[in-house]
Amino acid sequence: MAETFTIKTPLFFKAANFRLLDVVSNKLVTFDSLKGEKGTLVVFICNHCPYVIHIINELVKIANEYQPKGIGFVAISSNDVENYPQDSPHLMKAFAEKYSFRFPYLYDETQDVARLYQAACTPDFNLFDAKNRCVYRGQMDDSRPTNKAKVDGKHLRAALEAVLVGIVPSETQFPSSGCNIKWKKTDGIFLKPLT
Repeated sequence: MAETFTIKTPLFFKAANFRLLDVVSNKLVTFDSLKGEKGTLVVFICNHCPYVIHIINELVKIANEYQPKGIGFVAISSNDVENYPQDSPHLMKAFAEKYSFRFPYLYDETQDVARLYQAACTPDFNLFDAKNRCVYRGQMDDSRPTNKAKVDGKHLRAALEAVLVGIVPSETQFPSSGCNIKWKKTDGIFLKPLT
């Protein structure tokens, strides 16, 4: 498993709208229908990644804490399910139920949304403010499955607190890292994020 990092891109890009299947409700939803009044977190995850499994309980805890404050939470899985069937929609639903998601878990079958958001790893965080501008693309905290740092969400929490009071989080942002998104092959070539 090669560790992959969030792609560093200029902040303040607008959230791309999408229309994806929520595997829990079995309904098609859009960014506009899910965004929060004060901001929105779009996080790319998958079921089997050890980096995601390492932080998932804390991520759910953060969502439960900040959704009532006006932050929308959306999780998206973009992995190639033909070669990674453990990330298929019915197992995504089971994963969401196991960890008591109170937010949508969306299936990005074409991987177009992952490319639009320049997602590279799982977990990959994109925090948008009330004007749908990306103000944070960093890590949740310093913890990884390979170290002993505490899983506390301190970096993501600090960014969320800034968004709640209408200020821009610190520009000092450390990239998230995890497993690479499992891109599909087209004519023998792996599709990748647009850079």
